[in-house]
Amino acid sequence: MNAPTLLLIDLQRAIDDPRWAAEGPRNNPEAEANVARLLAAWRSAGLPLIHVRHDSVEPHSTYRPDGPGHAFKEEAMPAAGEIVVAKRTNSAFIGTGLDDLLRGRGITAVVVAGVITNNSVEATVRMAGNLGYATTVVSDATYTFAKRDGRGRVWSAEDVHALSLANMAGEYAAVATTEAVLAALLPGQARP
Repeated sequence: MNAPTLLLIDLQRAIDDPRWAAEGPRNNPEAEANVARLLAAWRSAGLPLIHVRHDSVEPHSTYRPDGPGHAFKEEAMPAAGEIVVAKRTNSAFIGTGLDDLLRGRGITAVVVAGVITNNSVEATVRMAGNLGYATTVVSDATYTFAKRDGRGRVWSAEDVHALSLANMAGEYAAVATTEAVLAALLPGQARP
């Protein structure tokens, strides 16, 4: 198997808008630092990586291309020459050509980090698994927010995150920490 491609999902300033935390705070406050560690390791090793940018068509979305939240977060800023795939739905594979891009490069494995765990990350991971990619989701380089269910109960961000990871684990993906991913990627080497 070839080296996995790092897929960074929707790491844009839009996610910092207070509206996302209306039901309660997010989990994994260290997620951006872990994303930066992953990104540094992939760049240092010269491995393939893809930034996925959400270009929302929803009128009030924080991810609209004409809004201030559309820009990438500093920790996940693409470098010159790095691939950016724009999407309009929750899955990075729908209407983007991502599958053709990966297959055209002989890529068979992806490591996924980003936001939101139970939305675009989970949709992308499920599709990657269904398409036959060996997929790993990085549990501490993803995060979500508290969510109210249809009965009115508010579930904490940690609970929503844990359940989303459980949904993905096994059938669609392996779930691993940043440290475990870096140890597998760079065995015996100093990690960023």
